[in-house]
Amino acid sequence: MRWKQIDRSTRLRAVSKAILIVGLLGASVIYWNAAQAPQYPPGYDPEDSKQFLRQMELYGGKANVLAYELREWWIGLWHGKTLAFTVAFLTVLLAAGFRLAAIPLPPLPATGAASEDPRRQAGPGT
Repeated sequence: MRWKQIDRSTRLRAVSKAILIVGLLGASVIYWNAAQAPQYPPGYDPEDSKQFLRQMELYGGKANVLAYELREWWIGLWHGKTLAFTVAFLTVLLAAGFRLAAIPLPPLPATGAASEDPRRQAGPGT
Protein backbone atom coordinates (compact mmCIF):
# COMPACT_ATOMS: atom_id res chain seq x y z
CA MET A 1 0.00 0.00 0.00
CA ARG A 2 1.24 3.42 -0.87
CA TRP A 3 -0.18 5.78 1.74
CA LYS A 4 0.61 8.94 -0.22
CA GLN A 5 -1.50 7.82 -3.17
CA ILE A 6 -4.52 6.80 -1.09
CA ASP A 7 -7.10 9.45 -0.27
CA ARG A 8 -8.10 10.41 3.27
CA SER A 9 -11.36 8.45 3.44
CA THR A 10 -9.71 5.20 2.34
CA ARG A 11 -7.01 5.63 4.98
CA LEU A 12 -9.59 6.27 7.70
CA ARG A 13 -11.59 3.21 6.65
CA ALA A 14 -8.41 1.09 6.83
CA VAL A 15 -7.65 2.48 10.28
CA SER A 16 -11.20 1.73 11.45
CA LYS A 17 -10.89 -1.87 10.23
CA ALA A 18 -7.55 -2.25 12.02
CA ILE A 19 -9.00 -0.82 15.25
CA LEU A 20 -11.96 -3.17 15.02
CA ILE A 21 -9.82 -6.24 14.43
CA VAL A 22 -7.27 -5.47 17.15
CA GLY A 23 -9.90 -4.41 19.68
CA LEU A 24 -12.15 -7.41 19.18
CA LEU A 25 -9.18 -9.78 19.32
CA GLY A 26 -8.08 -8.11 22.55
CA ALA A 27 -11.59 -8.38 23.97
CA SER A 28 -11.74 -12.08 23.13
CA VAL A 29 -8.36 -12.69 24.79
CA ILE A 30 -9.58 -10.86 27.91
CA TYR A 31 -12.81 -12.87 27.89
CA TRP A 32 -11.11 -16.25 27.66
CA ASN A 33 -8.46 -15.42 30.27
CA ALA A 34 -10.79 -13.76 32.79
CA ALA A 35 -10.97 -15.39 36.19
CA GLN A 36 -14.15 -15.68 38.18
CA ALA A 37 -14.70 -13.11 40.90
CA PRO A 38 -13.74 -14.46 44.33
CA GLN A 39 -16.69 -15.37 46.51
CA TYR A 40 -16.97 -14.79 50.22
CA PRO A 41 -16.27 -18.04 52.10
CA PRO A 42 -19.77 -18.49 53.49
CA GLY A 43 -21.26 -17.56 50.12
CA TYR A 44 -22.68 -14.36 51.58
CA ASP A 45 -21.60 -10.82 50.77
CA PRO A 46 -22.23 -8.54 53.75
CA GLU A 47 -22.62 -5.56 51.42
CA ASP A 48 -25.63 -7.21 49.75
CA SER A 49 -27.59 -7.55 52.96
CA LYS A 50 -30.67 -5.52 53.77
CA GLN A 51 -29.08 -4.44 57.03
CA PHE A 52 -26.12 -2.89 55.21
CA LEU A 53 -28.38 -1.05 52.77
CA ARG A 54 -30.56 0.16 55.65
CA GLN A 55 -27.54 1.57 57.48
CA MET A 56 -26.31 3.29 54.32
CA GLU A 57 -29.74 4.83 53.79
CA LEU A 58 -29.87 5.89 57.44
CA TYR A 59 -26.55 7.75 57.21
CA GLY A 60 -26.77 9.23 53.74
CA GLY A 61 -30.29 8.81 52.45
CA LYS A 62 -31.44 7.20 49.22
CA ALA A 63 -28.83 9.20 47.28
CA ASN A 64 -26.10 7.42 49.25
CA VAL A 65 -27.50 4.01 48.33
CA LEU A 66 -27.87 5.04 44.69
CA ALA A 67 -24.31 6.43 44.59
CA TYR A 68 -22.99 3.21 46.13
CA GLU A 69 -24.79 1.04 43.57
CA LEU A 70 -23.63 3.26 40.71
CA ARG A 71 -20.03 3.09 41.94
CA GLU A 72 -20.17 -0.69 42.29
CA TRP A 73 -21.60 -0.99 38.76
CA TRP A 74 -18.86 1.26 37.35
CA ILE A 75 -16.12 -0.69 39.14
CA GLY A 76 -17.65 -3.93 37.89
CA LEU A 77 -17.19 -2.83 34.27
CA TRP A 78 -13.41 -2.98 34.61
CA HIS A 79 -12.96 -6.53 35.96
CA GLY A 80 -13.32 -10.05 34.60
CA LYS A 81 -15.54 -10.91 31.69
CA THR A 82 -17.41 -7.62 31.83
CA LEU A 83 -14.09 -5.94 30.99
CA ALA A 84 -14.08 -7.88 27.72
CA PHE A 85 -17.55 -6.59 26.86
CA THR A 86 -16.49 -3.05 27.82
CA VAL A 87 -13.43 -3.26 25.56
CA ALA A 88 -15.54 -4.65 22.71
CA PHE A 89 -18.11 -1.85 23.08
CA LEU A 90 -15.44 0.87 23.19
CA THR A 91 -13.72 -0.71 20.17
CA VAL A 92 -16.91 -0.67 18.12
CA LEU A 93 -17.57 2.91 19.20
CA LEU A 94 -14.06 4.06 18.22
CA ALA A 95 -14.15 2.21 14.89
CA ALA A 96 -17.55 3.75 14.12
CA GLY A 97 -16.09 7.18 14.88
CA PHE A 98 -13.27 6.63 12.41
CA ARG A 99 -15.76 5.30 9.86
CA LEU A 100 -17.91 8.38 10.35
CA ALA A 101 -14.86 10.59 9.88
CA ALA A 102 -14.19 8.80 6.58
CA ILE A 103 -17.45 10.01 5.05
CA PRO A 104 -16.53 12.74 2.58
CA LEU A 105 -18.14 16.12 3.04
CA PRO A 106 -20.16 17.66 0.22
CA PRO A 107 -18.26 20.20 -1.86
CA LEU A 108 -18.39 23.82 -0.80
CA PRO A 109 -20.42 26.16 -3.00
CA ALA A 110 -18.44 28.40 -5.32
CA THR A 111 -17.58 31.81 -3.92
CA GLY A 112 -18.21 35.03 -5.79
CA ALA A 113 -21.07 37.18 -7.02
CA ALA A 114 -23.02 34.21 -8.39
CA SER A 115 -23.29 32.54 -4.99
CA GLU A 116 -24.70 35.42 -3.04
CA ASP A 117 -26.58 34.71 0.17
CA PRO A 118 -30.28 34.27 -0.74
CA ARG A 119 -31.36 36.00 2.49
CA ARG A 120 -29.68 39.18 1.33
CA GLN A 121 -31.50 39.30 -1.98
CA ALA A 122 -34.39 41.70 -2.21
CA GLY A 123 -37.72 39.94 -1.95
CA PRO A 124 -41.16 40.95 -3.25
CA GLY A 125 -41.96 42.90 -0.05
CA THR A 126 -38.89 45.19 -0.15
